[in-house]
Amino acid sequence: MVFEEFYRLHADRLHRALALTLGDHHLAREATDEAMARAYLHWARVSNYDNPGGWVYRVGLNWATSWWRRFGREHPVPDPPSAVNVAGPGGHLALDLLATLPVRLRSVIVCRLLLQLSTAETASVLDLAQGTVKSRLSRGIEALRTIYLRTEQER
Repeated sequence: MVFEEFYRLHADRLHRALALTLGDHHLAREATDEAMARAYLHWARVSNYDNPGGWVYRVGLNWATSWWRRFGREHPVPDPPSAVNVAGPGGHLALDLLATLPVRLRSVIVCRLLLQLSTAETASVLDLAQGTVKSRLSRGIEALRTIYLRTEQER
């Protein structure tokens, strides 16, 4: 596959995945662009990976994490935004709930459910043990269930 085809097929999906993980739509766009630029520069190698999309996701996530660290050292900031509206106007309850989770749980849920990566692929992309992926997925889903039930009771 040539890079242009890869970009056309995966850029929007990877942007949504990073937006959900990072909780910041604009930072996710920059992270996606940076990761895609790096993929383009190294396409001869990246295209041979089992999961080039996973590589791009990880590069984008690493870039955004580094950006937050640099920014945090230079400017005192409040916590990152607690919710991101990637579903469009009106929001979406599942996205709002997902945004309440820490990034370490959110990233596993996004990889497994949105990007539909296997446990092994998720472990490889996030540089985690497979057991850690399973544990974080379980804890993340349970946390979402608890938050959802609490939200429903308050209505």
